[in-house]
Amino acid sequence: MRTLSKTLSLIEDLMRLRVLMAIVIIAVPLLAAGRDYADKQLSAVDWERYQDETVKLMQDYLRVDTSNPPGNELAAAEFFHKMFDGAGIPNTIYPFAPGRADFYAILKGDGSLRPLVLLNHMDVVRADSKNWRAPPFSGEIVGGEVYGRGALDMKDEGLLQAMVMVIAAREHLPLKRDLIFLATADEEVGDSGSAWILANHPELVRHAEYLLTEGGSNLISPGRPTIYGIGVAEKAPFWIRVTATGRGGHGSIPIADSAPNRLIRALRPVVDWQPPIRLLPSVEQYFHEIARLETGRRAAEFRNIQRALQDPQFARELSQDENFEYLLHDTVSLTVLKGSEQTNVIPDTAYADLDVRLLPGNDPQAFLSQLRAVIAEDNIQLEPISSYRTPNSSSTDTGFYRAIEKVIREYDPHALVAPTLNGGYTESQMYRPLGITCYGFAPIVVTEELDATQHAANERIPVDQLRHGVKMLYELVARAAAGEP
Repeated sequence: MRTLSKTLSLIEDLMRLRVLMAIVIIAVPLLAAGRDYADKQLSAVDWERYQDETVKLMQDYLRVDTSNPPGNELAAAEFFHKMFDGAGIPNTIYPFAPGRADFYAILKGDGSLRPLVLLNHMDVVRADSKNWRAPPFSGEIVGGEVYGRGALDMKDEGLLQAMVMVIAAREHLPLKRDLIFLATADEEVGDSGSAWILANHPELVRHAEYLLTEGGSNLISPGRPTIYGIGVAEKAPFWIRVTATGRGGHGSIPIADSAPNRLIRALRPVVDWQPPIRLLPSVEQYFHEIARLETGRRAAEFRNIQRALQDPQFARELSQDENFEYLLHDTVSLTVLKGSEQTNVIPDTAYADLDVRLLPGNDPQAFLSQLRAVIAEDNIQLEPISSYRTPNSSSTDTGFYRAIEKVIREYDPHALVAPTLNGGYTESQMYRPLGITCYGFAPIVVTEELDATQHAANERIPVDQLRHGVKMLYELVARAAAGEP
């Protein structure tokens, strides 16, 4: 009986093995066929026509003035409405205040995979035209670059995402997941656009698996590989007002313990203070990746950054480098000083605003207690003046992250791809609590000089990067929509 039992068990194992082999034999050609089909679709696209259209529409979009405040994003939503209607893509404008609106569009897939959201914001910061080579809302092309407020933050990515949707519709791209385009209002000031969507229509995005938005940066350095940053986390703004009170009087009679003097004494240790180092896993991975750009001792230190930071001298040197300080510390920047409106009046109140950015996982109340201890002055009030959102992050161990890496390396085999912690805020923080994996990535490569024009004069984007970017982003979305890892 024992022998018969073993024989039957062996037969069952062999049958299971044959079934598994049959599945593999069937599945591998299907996967290969799917990749071949995607490759054929991509190669069949008339890219020159779409690239020309991208450049023209980018110029048109930059001419829509959405300076915030006041925003006027309704005009941008109407721009997208016309664009998507022309491609036959279902879309909706969601007005929520005078002149303000969000815009939503969807291309339905077969539902076998959860949706991918392409998120962008339509508002831009204000621009003073007197320092611009071309007017900030002209969309003029000068020297092969398109000038306009929002050219890099982030009307470029919004327009590229819209073009990807249009091309996918026109080319009948097969989709295993819904593609959702969401353009929001008020990101630059109060996030009321995303807040309104999440409060009133969370069903539009609740079931998404992935979201792609701003937050990565791809910088060209002469003689070195291009660094492609994929944003996986952001620091959280925690703005604090420091207020001093004291006896006021005439400016001709100094008061040693005046409010402005007390404020300056309170701030002196703050500007010299650096909160303790905290190494996040994504930051450790970032240093490991960029070690390829270094040589000798520095390369070894970056490869094992956790051990290297145990050396006080190395930790001090790295913390004094503004390219790395924000990755390792909560940061404090003194941005506003306010006292009297008149030079000959000593005010009884003076205040300063601190732009504080906290690392994911840090407690704002604990930070506030640390700051009070650093100030150690009487008659000083500390008051948070911004709404605080707990910082969060997304894992790099996903199929979509690997897809981004794969497409980058197809276009740039020597590229250095690394997860990045953004010092600035992105709307990803608002969508991750829904269970959506969010990444910051734009298929645009710029120099440091060009990157510095964001929120500054002469913001612009090279025409060739728009042409390159629409093709690269479409390939990424096409492969992600097809379920390729």
